[in-house]
Amino acid sequence: MTRSMYDAGYSSSSRLYERTASQLGMTPDKYRRGAIAAPIRYTFADSPLGRMLIAATDKGICAIQFAGSDDELEQGLRHEFPFANRKRDDEVMQPWKENLLRQMRGQLLNGALPLDIQATAFQRRVWTHLQSIPFGTTRSYAAVAKAIGQPTATRAVARACATNPVAVAIPCHRVVRKNGDMGGYRWGIEKKKALLELESGTV
Repeated sequence: MTRSMYDAGYSSSSRLYERTASQLGMTPDKYRRGAIAAPIRYTFADSPLGRMLIAATDKGICAIQFAGSDDELEQGLRHEFPFANRKRDDEVMQPWKENLLRQMRGQLLNGALPLDIQATAFQRRVWTHLQSIPFGTTRSYAAVAKAIGQPTATRAVARACATNPVAVAIPCHRVVRKNGDMGGYRWGIEKKKALLELESGTV
């Protein structure tokens, strides 16, 4: 992590996290303590990939998850943020839910959704690059590693994709293997394939 920090041009860890707080929100210490006392609102939605949970702090979206039922989704959120003040709030979350559903159905958004997520320096570089991949296209893990200036870090890029806490908002589904195979996906290969098909307009 320290090597990545200096490679990215930061002179110290304090400089890194000064920017991380404004760009990605939640500080590492706050995340590590289970987002203690942080107010988190959430809602559910019927998405093209099944039931989806969207959760957000006052700063932005902190979790986007998929599961077979609302109970599973709530359990996943509780596991991720065990000490947060979690509250279902369909009304407040409605605009973000509509934006995400539009994106999942293949419609471009006017701008990036605000995020409040914790990340290492390396993860932040990978996730930021993923957000620059054009809608409806893909990149290989090796291409992403090369683009962020670490061509030998293909496996680390794959791990960063696998730990992405906000599916769709950070489009890790647009990263595939060099030979064109789907590769892995936290929510299952079928969901990854469905997202790519939606974005390409084939469905």
